[in-house]
Amino acid sequence: MAKYETIEAAVRTEFGKGSARRARVAGQVPAVVYGADVESNLHITVDHRTFAALVRNHGVNAVLQLDIEGEKHLTMIKHIDQNVLTFNIDHIDLLAIKRGEKVEVDVPVIVEGEPAPGTMVVQDADTIKVEADVLSIPEEFKVTVEGLEFGAQITAGDIKLDEDTTLVEDPETLIANVVYPEVEETEEEGTEAEAEAEATESE
Repeated sequence: MAKYETIEAAVRTEFGKGSARRARVAGQVPAVVYGADVESNLHITVDHRTFAALVRNHGVNAVLQLDIEGEKHLTMIKHIDQNVLTFNIDHIDLLAIKRGEKVEVDVPVIVEGEPAPGTMVVQDADTIKVEADVLSIPEEFKVTVEGLEFGAQITAGDIKLDEDTTLVEDPETLIANVVYPEVEETEEEGTEAEAEAEATESE
């Protein structure tokens, strides 16, 4: 069973842009908790540093237990709004979940290794959608292109999953593709253009 952190949260009593701005200035992040087990949306605030550290350590699909003034809620991150300039977290959507429940999530895919000399890797998909137990959500999947030749491809169906994780993504979804660098073709075209120009001048 995966471990999860407990974060203290406070109920929001004020709403609107002004109150949200004041919360952020005070080092808090506005958040909302929703789900089948929540009668009405819970509007809360959590400590910005604590939550940012949780995301760094456990990823954007992290599961966490909220302690809302003594009341415990098991949740998972559904969406994070970040400031486009500062990248600070502006708002969080949290989904109330239950132990043993399965959820669909987009999990990051990390491409490692170096392909054959003279080739390069193009990553076509950064995530794949899977279904997993809420307490066993993978933080990331790693695939290697070490030594792969031109034309080699890795698809979603090639990624090894745990027994309790099911692929929802189309198995044919292209993850990584080994190609020749386009710059070589550009250089050749440039050389041909220079040769034609020189021939024209000599005429």
